[in-house]
Amino acid sequence: MEPGEETKAVPEEAKTEEAKVTPISVVADETGVDYEKLIRDFGCDPLTPAHVALLESISGRPAHRFLRRGLYFSHRDFDTVLKKYQAGKPFYLYTGRGPSSAALHLGHMVPFIFCKYLQDTFQVPLVIQITDDEKFLYRPELTLDEVKRYARENVKDIIAMGFDVNKTFIFQDTAYIGHMYELFIQMQKHITVNQINAIFGFGGSDNVGKLAYPPLQAVPCFPTAFPHIFGQRKDIPVLIPDAIDQDPYFRLTRDIAPKMGFIKPAVVHAKFFPALQGLNTKMSASSDLSAIFMTDTPKQIQTKINKYAFSGGGATMEEHREKGANLAVDVPFQYLTFFMEDDARLAEIKDQYSRGEMLTGQVKKELIALLQEFIAEHQRKRAEVTEEVVDQFMRIRPMAFP
Repeated sequence: MEPGEETKAVPEEAKTEEAKVTPISVVADETGVDYEKLIRDFGCDPLTPAHVALLESISGRPAHRFLRRGLYFSHRDFDTVLKKYQAGKPFYLYTGRGPSSAALHLGHMVPFIFCKYLQDTFQVPLVIQITDDEKFLYRPELTLDEVKRYARENVKDIIAMGFDVNKTFIFQDTAYIGHMYELFIQMQKHITVNQINAIFGFGGSDNVGKLAYPPLQAVPCFPTAFPHIFGQRKDIPVLIPDAIDQDPYFRLTRDIAPKMGFIKPAVVHAKFFPALQGLNTKMSASSDLSAIFMTDTPKQIQTKINKYAFSGGGATMEEHREKGANLAVDVPFQYLTFFMEDDARLAEIKDQYSRGEMLTGQVKKELIALLQEFIAEHQRKRAEVTEEVVDQFMRIRPMAFP
């Protein structure tokens, strides 16, 4: 697929030889997803050390560990947004959360951690879409009252990340839809049923709400969806940090944005955060044993890591000492790669564990201590988020914008 040709009857299931990635599901073999092939199949560009160096030179700050370690690995127009910012042209950030459970897990935290870094680095507005409508339509077991309740709980976790209330607007689709509806139907008019089915793989048994929903995830890419922040300006680009499985929504948006007089959204893609059981499984908010949740106690964290975190170490002590650990499939090491800030310590673990000098139990012990501290601090901050604070972040209001 050529750049700029995002929606031309190309099935949006990107298939590796033994993996399939769609906005609805992720299936992989035991070695995980072939990200290089995904870049080719999705038609995006690799995120290179040159992009990381560009960000550092423009911002004057070190790159986030997610960038330093290649955990955000591909993009669309990331460098374009940075260069425009360097020339004095602002942008805004957009990410979202689908409230399918009351508690977030570690994988859910990744885009919010990165957005917090970007907001602090560039001092730009952030809009966060809470897609309660999507979860109601896609999850038949959930009632609308349930997803609305989950939405409030999820917002508390998001706020606990420390976002600037003067630059952050959190909105819930069912409450904010009136402000986006004109853009929503304008975008709908540009999309055919054949396109939606080719992109998302819907069939005749899917409810009609699923077909209608995708443009609603697209319209926050357009600044006029937020007139209280941007007025009627159409010349403000958006940068969207997301996981690669969400890219089809924004390929669709990039195809239509110029037809509606808007700038194509820029996107930067993260690798998947693995389930405890391994890279070929998917974390689920409905499966307590597949993930570490932000509500877990220190004891639960310890038990889950020790009992369920898939190890790439040798089957026996002798084998491990001889061959070392396979870090590509080792879940504890993968988790450390996401959450350990200290590059030097991570490199030391990588060297010793891969050569068999460090045992799986030692790596798990280090991970347990790190996650216990991270989650305890998050729980402390979340306890300070009152209903009034939630209302403050979700209130329609002018915001700091250069």
